[in-house]
Amino acid sequence: MAILTVKNLSRTFGGIVAVADINMEVQKGQIAGVIGPNGAGKTTFFNLLTGIYTPSTGEIIYELDRTVSNKNLKPHKIAGYGISRTFQNVRLFKEMTVLDNVLLGYHSNFKYNVLSSFFRLPAFFKGEEKAREEAMDLLKVMGLLEKKDELAKNLPYGEQRKLEIARALATKPKILLLDEPAAGMNPQETKDLTKLIRNIRKDFDLTVILIEHDMSLVMDICEKIFVFDYGKLIAQGTPYEVQNNPEVIKAYLGEEEQDATA
Repeated sequence: MAILTVKNLSRTFGGIVAVADINMEVQKGQIAGVIGPNGAGKTTFFNLLTGIYTPSTGEIIYELDRTVSNKNLKPHKIAGYGISRTFQNVRLFKEMTVLDNVLLGYHSNFKYNVLSSFFRLPAFFKGEEKAREEAMDLLKVMGLLEKKDELAKNLPYGEQRKLEIARALATKPKILLLDEPAAGMNPQETKDLTKLIRNIRKDFDLTVILIEHDMSLVMDICEKIFVFDYGKLIAQGTPYEVQNNPEVIKAYLGEEEQDATA
């Protein structure tokens, strides 16, 4: 069953076409990859999926019944559909503790209302306690529990990446979007990340879509790959199909280099 369907999706900025007529489906439970050269439109595509940008044309359909077309839906509304993400550059509240960063992710899931919070009613304390328990569980999964009271800025880079994923998971998404999660990581950190993504897909019953330039990670973990070039979707399929697609080879190597390797 498709959890995400994109139909004729485009986004223009003045005379520049950043994303052009994209059609694709991601199945529930898949780990899918979005790849392509720099400037191919990958992050713009993620920004469309999460409400940062509004589509110029086309539709984004979540779980067959929630459609985003030319609507000005804010990111928090999209998050309510069950979509969460990380970013190319780590975006943490670096002066806050590791635990508090994760607790922020639970904001959209709090069940108590403003009055309960203002008057410190039992519903407020019950909600806060539950959020703290779940945040601690997430930090344990990420291997960060012992650092819960440290400032986020003091974590090594690889652990900051994990903390950002933990905060995204705190929103209880159905689709997790990871924008270059392995960027800046060493080989061992990338290996650990690959294992982590597989585990959270299974443990949290998620669909994962990632943008990544590390092809070894993409080919190892992704069940379906979508290839962008100059804002267009030029290929899609299994890792084997994509690796052997002439259009993909041309996009990455260029015509001259491709001829030289023939």
